[in-house]
Amino acid sequence: MDLTATTTVRKPAPEVYAFWRDLENLPTFMAHLEQVRATGDRTSHWSAAAPFGKDVEWDAEITEESPGERIAWRSTGDADVPNAGTVSFVPAPDGVSTEVYVSLVYEIPGGSLGKAVAKYFGEEPHQQLDDDLRRFKQVLETGEVVRSDGAPWGKRARKEFPQRPAQPLSDAELAKGAEA
Repeated sequence: MDLTATTTVRKPAPEVYAFWRDLENLPTFMAHLEQVRATGDRTSHWSAAAPFGKDVEWDAEITEESPGERIAWRSTGDADVPNAGTVSFVPAPDGVSTEVYVSLVYEIPGGSLGKAVAKYFGEEPHQQLDDDLRRFKQVLETGEVVRSDGAPWGKRARKEFPQRPAQPLSDAELAKGAEA
């Protein structure tokens, strides 16, 4: 399975890169990640929830890194879900924001059948990546995952991401936005 997604975060590239590079931050916005633990400067151990209440784990290593610009990684050893990917951080034309480009490649357990079953149970990988990047943007820009009044409990069934109700911006927030 090959996945790509993009978002623009209204923060400078070094700040966006630094948040992602601290791999232990990833579960704050990636729905299925339960934990990422650094095991070395370029190595880490990952655990994630999989369909049907299963958990998967793997070790990963950073294979390429350009601070502030790009991170590439791959799983190592006998990973439950072999995977690799890159994330690039490109200054946006507005001079303030960062365009984040993610490319992932991984093997879905069960091949085509596993993919079909996952889709049936609402685990569509492309949508998951888009949702993860939307939450990434929210966490960096607001400090939390925001929900709307139309979905007051978020994805309650999966106990996913504690959220607060959407609310109007304060006068100070409005003034700050107008200055940017």
